[in-house]
Amino acid sequence: MNADNTSTVRPERTERLKGRVALILGAGTSAPGISIGKASSIAMACAGASVAALDFNVDTAQDVTQEILAFGGQAIAYQADVADIVAMQAAIERVMQDFGRIDILQINAGIGRVGGPAETSLEDWDRIQKVNVESILIAAKLVAPVMVKQGSGSIIGVSSVAGMRYLGYPHLAYSVTKAAVIHFIKMLAQQYAGDGIRANTIVPGLIDTPRIQKNVAKVFDANADMDKTRRARDQQVPMGRMGTPWEIASVATFLASDDASYITGTEIVVDGGLTGKFV
Repeated sequence: MNADNTSTVRPERTERLKGRVALILGAGTSAPGISIGKASSIAMACAGASVAALDFNVDTAQDVTQEILAFGGQAIAYQADVADIVAMQAAIERVMQDFGRIDILQINAGIGRVGGPAETSLEDWDRIQKVNVESILIAAKLVAPVMVKQGSGSIIGVSSVAGMRYLGYPHLAYSVTKAAVIHFIKMLAQQYAGDGIRANTIVPGLIDTPRIQKNVAKVFDANADMDKTRRARDQQVPMGRMGTPWEIASVATFLASDDASYITGTEIVVDGGLTGKFV
């Protein structure tokens, strides 16, 4: 696998997830490049899964599915706002019509706005809460019964190290909701363990995704210069570099597979050593 997040090099083809259907929420990208959702969709398709790629922007979901179809994988794009239960119910009904089952649910959609209490409007707070946390409730309401009926399933939440510690700048609403993701997934794991459903959270560190340019670049450089931003973020990490979406996608594929059959109710931190730093 190539570590360059803009690379078209995909993970190797395997049958690790053969016969399974993966529903990826937030499968598209918010700007040019490869997001965690897109990388996870491609990685799971490379592992043999059929992918239901769902995004608010259906064009970006279709970009993902076209890339998967181009290398012989199976994928269909769906459009829905993950915070809208009516839209999500309709989309998941279509997924069930198309594929007949859902074996993997990756809850990847997430938004944020830099700022502390003074800079965070109630409107922004509510929207970030809905997309980052309420979407998990909606997805669980709709997908968990499907997995219970099947007697198996893997639910994967995507949090952030911002939900575990302060990263040097105020990112209040995002950080609080990402902390909630970890605990929410723990609760799902306990409730559904007896039904053959596993639920775990990936906690990415500083990852080089399109979201950086849209949301946090100005924290590091007033002109949002991406070269300066990348250098500054690289220097924060003990390993000397940000992670790539592919490195998160490989963990997602592991958690979705039988290799993780005895792992539930926990989180895997993928951060190059960041959260282990004293300062």
